[in-house]
Amino acid sequence: MVDRRQVMMGLGGVAVSAALLGRAGIAQAAAKVSAGGKSVLIVVDVQNCFVPGGSLAVKEGDQIVPLINKIAKGFENVVMTQDWHTADHVSFASQHAGKKPFEAVKLPYGNQVLWPDHCVQGTEGAQLVKDLSIPHAQLVIRKGFHKNVDSYSAFTEADGKTTTGLGGYLKQRGIKRVFVVGLATDFCVAWTAMDARKQGFETYVIEDACRGIDAQGSLAKSWASMKAAGVKRIQSSDLA
Repeated sequence: MVDRRQVMMGLGGVAVSAALLGRAGIAQAAAKVSAGGKSVLIVVDVQNCFVPGGSLAVKEGDQIVPLINKIAKGFENVVMTQDWHTADHVSFASQHAGKKPFEAVKLPYGNQVLWPDHCVQGTEGAQLVKDLSIPHAQLVIRKGFHKNVDSYSAFTEADGKTTTGLGGYLKQRGIKRVFVVGLATDFCVAWTAMDARKQGFETYVIEDACRGIDAQGSLAKSWASMKAAGVKRIQSSDLA
C-alpha cells in the first residue's frame, strides 16, 4: 500500500497515471449499493474555511452541499467531522519562520504539509457551512484540536496512534459499511476512508459528493492509495 503520508505531501513516490482519476482507477461497486441500517454516512469537514471565500478553499467545495443533503436523507446513521484547530496549531505555516503554505516540514510524527491558518476553534471559519442540513446527524467528531499533531482522518490522528474513538463507537452500534463524502477528497476524505478500511469496515467514497485540492498530484495519489486499501469508488447514482 502507498504510504499515507506520501498522499498528504504530494511529494516523492512513483508518478500515478492520470487514468486513476477515472472511475476505472479504483475498485468499483458492481451493482447498486444499499445504505441500510448497518451503514453510516461520514460527512467530512464541510466547513466555511474549505469552501470558496474561506482561508483554505477547495474549488467548488460549496457545490457538493445540496448533494450531500440529499444523500444524507437516505441514511439512518450520519456522523459529521469538524476541523477544530488551536490558533497556534503546528500545521499552520504561520507557526514556522520562513515557511509558506503548502511547503512541508519534518515533525516528530513524520512529514507535515503546512497550511494557511484555518478552522480555528470558535471562529466563523470553523463552523459547518450554513446550508448543510442534516438534522438527524447523531455525532460530530472534532479533530485537530491537539496543537502538536495534525488530524485528517475521522478515526486516527496523523501520528497514526491517537484515536478519536469513532471506530469503537461505530462497532458498538453494529455498523458494517461506511460511506464517505466531503472535503477534501485527497486529504481528510482519503485518510478517513483508508482508516475505515483498517478498522475493518466495508468502505465507499462517493466521488461526486467530494471535491479535491490536488496539491502536487495528491488527488491521483490518494485514489491509488484508496484502491490499494480496498476502498470502493462510487457515484451518488450508485446508491440504492
